[in-house]
Amino acid sequence: MKKKFGLEDEEIRLFKEAINGAKKIHQDQVLHAPVRAKVTQPSNKKVMQEQVDASFYFSDEFQPQLENEGPTRYLRPDANPYELKKLRRGDYVPELFLDLHGLTQMEAKQEIGALIAACKRENVYCACIMHGHGKHVLKQQTPLWLAQHPDIIAFHQAPKEWGGNAALLLLIETAESARR
Repeated sequence: MKKKFGLEDEEIRLFKEAINGAKKIHQDQVLHAPVRAKVTQPSNKKVMQEQVDASFYFSDEFQPQLENEGPTRYLRPDANPYELKKLRRGDYVPELFLDLHGLTQMEAKQEIGALIAACKRENVYCACIMHGHGKHVLKQQTPLWLAQHPDIIAFHQAPKEWGGNAALLLLIETAESARR
């Protein structure tokens, strides 16, 4: 029969002599794996800071040059004009919706800032803001605020299925869209 370990009998005897009297060590320490919190949701402090940062761009004093004729629309100067056409036709399906009904102008600014921050955080390219008709205050102000934000690529009056002239579809520049 072939020896499994290939050691000579003399080597085995020397090893047994060397370990004679050794005792098995009892393990009395318990090591726990570190408890790590899942970072699926950002902290409330970080979310609030993103909202403040995103709404920083909105000024009531600044009046961007938007076209008065036809539906409400805007295209950032360095953006592809075809993106605006795709928005108009309804080629993009919004992933996030924001309803501004019943909000004051200050609350609406904060919510729009939060929407933009959430879109950037979640890599959402297209979103919808429903401002409604009402007294036309938010309907007039929302495009002016959005045109000031550097992360807004384009917006257009929404097609009927997404709210018609009481809503805007917008494209937000995200980390993924910047690679396109």
